[in-house]
Amino acid sequence: MIVSAECLDYIRELLGGYEPLRVRRMFGASGIDAGDLFFAILVDDTLDLKADGANRPDFERLGLESFRYSRRDGRTATMGYYPPSAAALDDAEALGPWVDGVLAAARRAARVA
Repeated sequence: MIVSAECLDYIRELLGGYEPLRVRRMFGASGIDAGDLFFAILVDDTLDLKADGANRPDFERLGLESFRYSRRDGRTATMGYYPPSAAALDDAEALGPWVDGVLAAARRAARVA
């Protein structure tokens, strides 16, 4: 679950418009915050964005699957994080609407907490 330095550099560049951007190591992966909003994770050089009931259909409509991991007991668990479309990972402008949607999800989650 290591995130490469090259991937971190690329993601920081891609998300540069969402300052203050902070990438921090957590549980063998990296978490990404914009200001005080936690909105994405990087695991094995894969970006996954926060989803909730409001923006999850945007991911599912494209057939994108939520982040999954194996638990110690052998079962598979899922989290509410999805990859953006492949095209969005190539272009900061194309990624913008995805990030705007997940930041809105992060804001909704922060209001509930």
